[in-house]
Amino acid sequence: MVAYLPMVVVFSGSAAAYSRLARQAAGFIPWERFVVGAFTALVFFAWLRILDEHKDADVDRRYRPELPVPRGLVSLRELRRVGLVLLGVALLLNVLVAPRLLWACLAVAAYAALMTREFFVGEWLRGQPVAYLLSHMLILPLIDTYTTGLDWLAEGAAPPRALWFFLAVTYLNGIVIEIGRKIRPPDAEREGVDTYTRIWGVTTAPGIWLATLAGTAALAWLAVRHVGGGTGTLVVLMGCAVVAAMPAIHFLRTRSAGAARAIEAASGVWTIAMYLLLGAGQWIVRRALGA
Repeated sequence: MVAYLPMVVVFSGSAAAYSRLARQAAGFIPWERFVVGAFTALVFFAWLRILDEHKDADVDRRYRPELPVPRGLVSLRELRRVGLVLLGVALLLNVLVAPRLLWACLAVAAYAALMTREFFVGEWLRGQPVAYLLSHMLILPLIDTYTTGLDWLAEGAAPPRALWFFLAVTYLNGIVIEIGRKIRPPDAEREGVDTYTRIWGVTTAPGIWLATLAGTAALAWLAVRHVGGGTGTLVVLMGCAVVAAMPAIHFLRTRSAGAARAIEAASGVWTIAMYLLLGAGQWIVRRALGA
C-alpha cells in the first residue's frame, strides 16, 4: 500500500480538482473529505491486490514461490482480516464525512466481486487476454467516479459533462500501467507467469503500450481543454508523453531487462505527471493567478 500512496493521493486530489474545475466551482473540497477520499481510494486498490492474491494463489504457489504468500510470510487469511479492518474504517469515515459517497463505494464493491468471479465466464475469459484486460480495467473508472464524486456526488450536484473525458483517460491509463508491468525480454519469461510479451510478442506488446500511451495523452488533452487548459499545458503534456515513451522505444531496439523495468517505471511516472496536469496542477495554477 505504501508504494501506491503518492500515486493514489495525486489521483484522488486531481480527480476532485478536475470536477471542481469542470463545474466551475470555487475553491477545493473540504480537506477532511479529501483525506477520507484518498484513504478510501487506497483501500480500494489494496483490496484489488488482496483479491488478486486469492485468485492467483495456486499459480503463485507453483511458479512464483518467492512471493510473500507462497513463502508463508503472510497468509491469505491475514490479508483478508487486514483488508476487512481497512474497509470498515473507510466505510465508517465515509458515513461520517459524506454518506452520499457510499453509493460509489457500493458500485466499486459490486464490480470487484464480479471480477473475482471472472464475470462467471472464467474459462472463456482466461483464453481471451484482450477481453480479460478490457473488462478488468473498467474498475478504474468506477473508482474514479468515487474520487471525482468527492466533489460533485458529495455535494449533491450533477456530474459535469467533461467528467466522461476524465473517466476515459483513467480507463486507458489503467491499460498503460497494466501492459507496462507485464513486458519482459525473452530470457526473462517464466513458465506459468502471463506477460503481454509472451501473448503478443516482444515487438507487438510494447507497440500496443506506445499506442495506448498516445491515446491516453490525446484524451488527456481533450479532458484538459474542457477545463480551460491552453497551449502551455499541451506542450508539457506531450513532452511528458514523449519522455514516457523512451523506455519502450529503447526496449524495441535492445529487448533488455533494464528497458522492460523502465517501461513499468515510466508508466507510474507518466500517471502522476498526467493527473497533476489534468487536475491538481490546473487548480493550483488558477488559484495562484487568482482565476
